[in-house]
Amino acid sequence: MNEFIDVICFNSKDGDIYPLYIIWENGIKYQIDKILQKCPAASLKHGGSGMRYTCLIQNQMRYLFNDNNRWFIDKI
Repeated sequence: MNEFIDVICFNSKDGDIYPLYIIWENGIKYQIDKILQKCPAASLKHGGSGMRYTCLIQNQMRYLFNDNNRWFIDKI
């Protein structure tokens, strides 16, 4: 079961989505320092699939998934 999170994104005029911040349930906001890769993939830990963003957040690599316009995160 996925725990979905809030994500602040930039949507380009070309239709590309760039996640900028993740927001946990407790309201803490973390900046996404860098997007290292973007590809369609499935989450092996939580199930679900969609566009997977490999992100650097506070010097930690994380998988951020956009699954039908809902976001969840896996620790790498």
